[in-house]
Amino acid sequence: MDIRLQTFLAEHADDDLERLLLSASRYPGIDVPWVVTQLAARRHLRHKLPGWLAHPEIIFPSTLSAEQCSSEATACYKQSLVEAGVSVCDLCGGLGVDAYFFAQKAEKVVYMERQAAYCEAARHNFAVLGADNIEVREGDAEALLDGLPEMGLIYVDPARRGLGGRRLFALQDCEPDLLRLLPRLWTHTSKVIAKLSPMADLRQCLALLPATAEVHVLSLRNECKELLFVLQKDAAKSSLPDPPVYAVNLSAESEAIFRFSLEEERALQVEYVPVQAYLYEPNAALLKAGAFKSITRLGVGKLQADSHLYTSAEELPDFPGRRFKVEEIIPFGRSGTKNLKKRLPKANISVRNFPLGADELRRRLGISEGGEEYLFATTLSDGKRALLRCRKTK
Repeated sequence: MDIRLQTFLAEHADDDLERLLLSASRYPGIDVPWVVTQLAARRHLRHKLPGWLAHPEIIFPSTLSAEQCSSEATACYKQSLVEAGVSVCDLCGGLGVDAYFFAQKAEKVVYMERQAAYCEAARHNFAVLGADNIEVREGDAEALLDGLPEMGLIYVDPARRGLGGRRLFALQDCEPDLLRLLPRLWTHTSKVIAKLSPMADLRQCLALLPATAEVHVLSLRNECKELLFVLQKDAAKSSLPDPPVYAVNLSAESEAIFRFSLEEERALQVEYVPVQAYLYEPNAALLKAGAFKSITRLGVGKLQADSHLYTSAEELPDFPGRRFKVEEIIPFGRSGTKNLKKRLPKANISVRNFPLGADELRRRLGISEGGEEYLFATTLSDGKRALLRCRKTK
């Protein structure tokens, strides 16, 4: 990117993009639509990919590439699953964020991508970032596989967009079709990491992928982002128990990891308990992974089978989720909630295993959104419904 374009991008970084596009004729010699794509992508990646944005020469082939790429945090976590010094093939390269982070640990990375514009941007960006151990190969991944040497790891992130941008979740609907492709992948590697949609059904995917050795459920700041299935060649032929599941929540301050197995979850017997002094809401990774009973290993009691809220007499500061001090248990009914809005005009409302949604409950109670108090509408261990008035702990 020449200095004139860099200067133009810097000068118009905060412009209204629609107005900028409409005024393209005012800037002869500047590809304004391309500039708008760059600015839109940079705004989307401001917090997602700050390390790349520190380089003004970085370019983006489309705004969609910015929307679909991994964040630095999740890419760093995936890097931790790679052995140092191995060779890695990123079968569906996209913007190249994962390939770049793999290259920080791997001896060599082969980046594959069928879209020419993405390959051109990848070559440029890898050079800007000094990642000289990444080879860019343009073409359809299935066609390029024939020329691929033995690799220590193949990473697959299938496209999950159908016609008209429709989101796809089923493995067979994504491109490439991982289930059909796996036999060919095993001729080039003994380890595959597949990034699947956070909306995919974990148990269903395990049934379809019997070679799974590990599952990693990744959340970033309590929002589920990725399901990672680590597959090992011939693992399906072994008699090993269910693979371990790692529920991971990443944030700027910490990395909370909870390990369990679905076999353990099925076998565990849990007694449901009354509300105690502290209330806990598991993070999004735990809820997606389905560690509903296993989480009680940390010393919390479960309120009810389907409520997925937990409690303890003493605070557990390391619980992987939000922590609250219970201030009041309000029976749900006319007598309990009558005039509640007078003493609680504002609160953050959440519902768990409750017949009303949060918006409908708020309308009925007449309570405004916000403030420092929280109302959890839920079903208790005795089957009765209640509102738990709480405050977040430090």
